Amino acid sequence: MSKEVCIVGLGYIGLPTAALLANKGYQVLGIDVSEEVVDTVNNGGIHIVEPELDAYVAKAVQDKKLTAALKPKPADVFVLAVPTPFHDEHVPNIDYVVSATRTIAPVVKAGDMIILESTSPVGTTERVEEVLREEGVDTSSIHIAHCPERVLPGHIMRELVENDRIVGGTTLEATKAVAEFYRSFVTGEVLKTDARTAEMAKLTENSFRDVNIAFANELSILCDKFKIDVWELIRLANRHPRVNILQPGTGVGGHCIAVDPWFIVHEGGEDARIIRAAREINDYKTHWVTKRILEEVENFKKSNEREPTVACMGLAFKPNIDDLRESPAVLVFQSLVQSGHEPVAVEPNLKCHKSIALTDYHEAAKQADIVVYLVAHNEFKELPVKGKVLDFCGVTVNQNK
Repeated sequence: MSKEVCIVGLGYIGLPTAALLANKGYQVLGIDVSEEVVDTVNNGGIHIVEPELDAYVAKAVQDKKLTAALKPKPADVFVLAVPTPFHDEHVPNIDYVVSATRTIAPVVKAGDMIILESTSPVGTTERVEEVLREEGVDTSSIHIAHCPERVLPGHIMRELVENDRIVGGTTLEATKAVAEFYRSFVTGEVLKTDARTAEMAKLTENSFRDVNIAFANELSILCDKFKIDVWELIRLANRHPRVNILQPGTGVGGHCIAVDPWFIVHEGGEDARIIRAAREINDYKTHWVTKRILEEVENFKKSNEREPTVACMGLAFKPNIDDLRESPAVLVFQSLVQSGHEPVAVEPNLKCHKSIALTDYHEAAKQADIVVYLVAHNEFKELPVKGKVLDFCGVTVNQNK
């Protein structure tokens, strides 16, 4: 079994993966462009919120199985776990993947495994191989594969081990070798395919979820128009044995579901009709939420002849995490500010934010004339509130039952 692993990118996937592998006996070097992140990890700390991760990192560093650096060193396995955002007009951006590949190229040797875990457009794994060749690497004896992460924030350390994984290599030999590597620490089934199918599988999983969320979000908009309680409606409809409608929210955020479907739409064009429509519905839901808040603000001003204090409860893209990537709640807050208002921002999972002043959720609930639930954090459940409540994520659903 290969013992030395280099993880490029110590973010929400890279750091947990590095810590897990280090605790499984691998010698792991984590690479990041941020000196602050590198120093934090080398001191046994973490820079993100994820249950159990702090204990994993602390033990790995104490056991000298995990170190972090700004530049890679020779290893047996290289895992690329870097962001894959999109440019304007939803054009996929794989610049970080290309840059990471060029970074490791000087230390790659025959027999190494190069694994792309970043969720990527179809063909990106082949692009990794092309970049290595451009950098003078003989890829004929290197195993290159895609193995997309499939974890849920808040449960990453468990799901990294328990979830089934898909491995798709650029060759049959690469698929086999990389699959064996994952079997050394994954208890779920490791499923083998080719690189393009593995890439498309992850995009398909997230697009499926996006479509189903879009249905719930569109229902919530219609129910508001029809003056129907959407939460009760969904509860009743879900009593049908073959119906399972998801819960609506402020929109869809995070680096996966809010981004990945656009990769398919970009390549699929006019043939990706449902996937495009779902993305547009979920993006529209965020704008609709902002419009509803502004309507309530105007109603308050007419009745009270003053500007109300609006508390935006939650900034993360989903409950009980600190991740703000592509967060619809942040977009709502920013839209309110751009509309000339001064909303109060609340995010109990963050101590501070570089550009948004945060308020304690207890204080916000006491002070606000309008309390807007954007994210269903646990802290908000059964929270005493004095002002008007706008609940877009189901925080108050069971409080009055």
